[in-house]
This record gives sequence, structure tokens and C-alpha cells, in this order.
Amino acid sequence: MTVKRNELLGRLSLAIRASQNTAEAFDDQVAATLGVNRTDLRCLDILDRDGPLTAGRLAAAMHLSTGAVTTLVDRLERAGYARRVRDTTDRRRVLVELEPETRHRTTGFYEPLYLETVRLLEGRSDEEIEQMIEFLEQGTAMVEAELARLEREARAG
Repeated sequence: MTVKRNELLGRLSLAIRASQNTAEAFDDQVAATLGVNRTDLRCLDILDRDGPLTAGRLAAAMHLSTGAVTTLVDRLERAGYARRVRDTTDRRRVLVELEPETRHRTTGFYEPLYLETVRLLEGRSDEEIEQMIEFLEQGTAMVEAELARLEREARAG
């Protein structure tokens, strides 16, 4: 590997870490403004992206126990951000979904970032954007695999 390549990879790694830390701080502020904790905010994001979900699917997506998710959903219901509803196709199942107003409230925080991202990408080709998406998707899969390994080790004691 060339010196230039090593420098670029080092800069990229630092840029990713800095981006993650800034995103964490931003999400901390959003959570505080909404009056929820970071786990609750992560749950709201998962429900916005993938919901409605059963408590079991939500627990898996959040890497939490079903008991922890029950407590979390109780908290979000009391705060007015989420609700439990009967599945229309299988009345025995209960789904967790966002309250309609929740999406509206959270959009106010994240829409400016989306619009600025659109502006930042104006000069990029569709192919470049596809490469960025692929990089992020592969990076997410890599971190998910590493998370699964750490969770297995923690269970093994």
C-alpha cells in the first residue's frame, strides 16, 4: 500500500469517527429537546424507518431484550410518541407504531440536514452517489456483524 493510500485511509477513518461523534451529539440534543433518552430516540428512528413492528422485531432491531422494549414502549406511549395497535391482518398480534405527530416533530430536526445533504451532493453524479450508498450499506453491515460478535461474546461470558 502506498503512503498516499495509507494517508487517505487514515483521513477517511478519522472523518467517519468525527461524523459519528457529531451525529451522536446532535441526536443527544434532539433527544433532550423531545424529553426522551437516546435509546428512546433510536427506537423512534427505527419505527420511522421500518415500522410498524411487533415488540419482538423491535427488540431484535434495537439489540435489546423484549422486556426492555416493553418498558421502552410504555415510556414512549406515556410521552405520546408511539402507540400499540392491533395488526389488521392478524388481530392476535400487536404492533408498535409512531403517533402521526411524532414524525412531524422529528422531521423539524432532521429535514434541514437532509436539505443540506441534497445541496452538498448537487455536483455529484448518480454513479458517485450510488458508490456512497454502497459504501455506507457495506459499512453498516460490517458494524452489524461486529456487533453480533460482541453480543455473542458477552452472552458467553
